[in-house]
Amino acid sequence: MNTRAEQLKAFDRLLTIMDELREQCPWDRKQTMESLRYLTIEETYELSDAILENNLQEVKKELGDLMLHMVFYSKIGSETEDFDIADVLNGVCEKLIQRHPHIYGDVKVESEEDIKRNWEQLKLKEGNRSVLAGVPKSLPAMVKAFRIQEKVRGVGFDWEDKSQVWEKVEEELQEFKEEFNVEANTSIDHAKAEKEFGDILFALINYARFIDIEPEAALERTNKKFIQRFTYLEEQAQKNGKKLADMTLAEMDVFWEEAKKME
Repeated sequence: MNTRAEQLKAFDRLLTIMDELREQCPWDRKQTMESLRYLTIEETYELSDAILENNLQEVKKELGDLMLHMVFYSKIGSETEDFDIADVLNGVCEKLIQRHPHIYGDVKVESEEDIKRNWEQLKLKEGNRSVLAGVPKSLPAMVKAFRIQEKVRGVGFDWEDKSQVWEKVEEELQEFKEEFNVEANTSIDHAKAEKEFGDILFALINYARFIDIEPEAALERTNKKFIQRFTYLEEQAQKNGKKLADMTLAEMDVFWEEAKKME
């Protein structure tokens, strides 16, 4: 691995290249924080994909892309004299020191849960009006639910045992089944059903948290598995000169089961 000196030299190289691109490249010169925002979101999801696929070479590549974005934002900030990369880095260093008094101070902790509780209490002391103030509004709903639950847990607002959480899941499922008579083909109040279905998802996400499963990652793995199986189904249908629209569900299921066995 590279030495600390080599790492610093590489970071300085990136800063130099960023300066040159901002001065000389028409595309880089016209970018703003707003124009970069969606690109940054895209890069973040690409990193997430690489992590889920355990493709470390892609992880390295996507980290580089995100690092470039962080440097880019800092460069724009320096041009308006609001902040530069040193301010950004020193700011996060100070925050880490302040929020780890068990490392940089004399606070004693016994467990990871103690650390999480201290973290949330320190954030409130820093000026956050609410424990939930730090949850980004634009997070995907499933990720947001998970983060909300984690944050309130940090101040002691949580179930005592995972069995209680599963009882809540079953309770929500039963209420949904009884309220909307899911076994009967009758019309339902979709606004109310959506609300109650949301309660089911929130309870399931809560249970996932208790058994150390990240629901977003779990669902994405299932998405990828479904795509892989369905793609196989399409390929096999084409090889046999058939169109999916003309096949019966039973015929399609043969290829689906083959795809499952190949896993």
